[in-house]
Amino acid sequence: MIDMKCVLDAGARVGECPMWHAAQRRLYWVDSGAGTIHRFDPVTGTNETRTPPEAIGSFGFRQSSGLVVAARSGFGFYDFDADAYELVAPVRADEPKVMFNDGRVGPGGQFFAGTMGSPIRLGDHGQALYRFDPDGSVTLLVDGIGTSNGLAFSPDGKTLYHSDSLPDVQAIWAWDHEPATGAIANQRVFATTHDEPGRPDGATVDAEGFYWSAHVDGWALLRYAPDGTIAERIAMPVQKPSMPAFAGDKLDVLYVTSIGQGGTAPMTEGQPHKGGLFSLRPGTTGLPEPRFAG
Repeated sequence: MIDMKCVLDAGARVGECPMWHAAQRRLYWVDSGAGTIHRFDPVTGTNETRTPPEAIGSFGFRQSSGLVVAARSGFGFYDFDADAYELVAPVRADEPKVMFNDGRVGPGGQFFAGTMGSPIRLGDHGQALYRFDPDGSVTLLVDGIGTSNGLAFSPDGKTLYHSDSLPDVQAIWAWDHEPATGAIANQRVFATTHDEPGRPDGATVDAEGFYWSAHVDGWALLRYAPDGTIAERIAMPVQKPSMPAFAGDKLDVLYVTSIGQGGTAPMTEGQPHKGGLFSLRPGTTGLPEPRFAG
């Protein structure tokens, strides 16, 4: 039996984007619903909090220092220690009902992030996936999305995974990915979740190439084999797990954020740790997070 713990009873509105900083031995994560970003020390249990000028949907680590972020107005940089934010490339900044959601730095040093409705609107397929390059340019990669989610890369960097968690879609796709340029092609269905409880939210890939998906409203983490079949289900004590991330010196600890308020399905009563940060040891290891090359 897997030993799962609530390591931080954060009560987050929308806990998202856990990312392990190996050098600092800290887990960064955001509460996009509250507009805060956090840095958690698993040894002491200390959780530092900042409130940037704009809510951050997702982020990655830069090669130099600080974070590359997908904020409400677009792509930019954020220094956690200095609490300093710089908007570099506005994207849909004049659309108040749109915000950035899930994102990740790819193996080629680019940053990928997609948008969602704010609030989420059933039937809204006007969202998109973008790539932010180290030279400051932005490329629209995919449009016609409901809620952009589930960004992750295969261990060799040649496959990009991406999901849409809107209830009328519930699909995870795989794309051919060219790390040097960040170009994607050959979209195909990796898995659909209409026959599973919940929908695909944030995700990560382990060292064996298996795709771990948090099933929001499904009370579970699902581990998908590289052929798209379900290899493992892990029950969660919360209805809305939102994203997993491997962490620790050996990348053998899996942290999972969760949503405490909101979403497309009503919140079930009796969840004392909803919005909390959880940890478990799944018996496999993760991959180091690439750094943004700008």
